[in-house]
Amino acid sequence: MKRGRSMSRSPRSSRRAVLGGLVGAAFWAASPVQAQDAAGIAVVDQERLFRNSRFGQELLSEIDQRGTALAAENRRIEEELTEEERALTDARATLDVQDFRARAEEFDQKVRQIRAEQDAKSAAVTRMQDQARQEFVRRITPILADLLAETGAAVLLDRRVVLATAPDADITDRAIARIDAEIEAQD
Repeated sequence: MKRGRSMSRSPRSSRRAVLGGLVGAAFWAASPVQAQDAAGIAVVDQERLFRNSRFGQELLSEIDQRGTALAAENRRIEEELTEEERALTDARATLDVQDFRARAEEFDQKVRQIRAEQDAKSAAVTRMQDQARQEFVRRITPILADLLAETGAAVLLDRRVVLATAPDADITDRAIARIDAEIEAQD
């Protein structure tokens, strides 16, 4: 009797074939999606755009000047108040209790008034910074939209919300160069 060859594979080779087919299918199915996602999404670092573009640097320079001036003013006021407090403390020995209390209360009121004024100035600098960022975003949005269209991407994300990205998806340097060129041309 002649033995025939079995057409069935061993269980081990069958599992390998199925596993190989599944892995291949997974790579085949995932490849277009990954390529489409990488081409459809661009990333920028908004902080770098603001800090490194000439327009952002101009805005930051003005804010820094105001902040530095306010800090210097605060130090000067602090020195003056410290000296005034020291003089009041020294005068305590020569003043009667009610006169000292009146002067101390007057000094405390002056300190509260100055603190309120300086807090208002600090809040104004913070508002100025917020307004500068809003102005920056308003002016660069059309530039970024054009750059996005040129890259073929459909979505632009801030680098801070992206966990990982391909290096060529980050268009921050291109965006800075474009912002510098176009804002300069507009002004």
